[in-house]
Amino acid sequence: MQDVWNTTVRFAETDAQGIVFYGNYVTYQDETFSQYLREIGYPWTDIEQADWDIHVVNVDIDYRAPAAFSDELVCGIRADAIEESSLTFEWVCRQRDGPTCAEGSVTHVAVSDGEPTTVPEAFREAVVAYQDKPPEPV
Repeated sequence: MQDVWNTTVRFAETDAQGIVFYGNYVTYQDETFSQYLREIGYPWTDIEQADWDIHVVNVDIDYRAPAAFSDELVCGIRADAIEESSLTFEWVCRQRDGPTCAEGSVTHVAVSDGEPTTVPEAFREAVVAYQDKPPEPV
């Protein structure tokens, strides 16, 4: 899994217990995915111009350890599987010099005109070229 996005926990991201509010990990996951797209050469603007989009259909997060205000977080992601129209990614968020805070997966579906569509071959190739371990073929 490649680290692609770093952040420092802002005070506004914490809850009454002084730790990152659990819902913010979905935002961290989304920011990590957006950076991953830039890293493989497919930023959102290029996807939109190619007349397709990616919609989230499932998010799964396991919380492992708390993060607090000013903690530095490092997030990694990798494509685990690319099917005809869906893409599943593994994700992890950990403290820079500490434990894993959260990990899980997110599944997207490629769509065009509001309907599922085939994941473009060029996108698949970009993912395989970028990752140290290619996604599972389906």
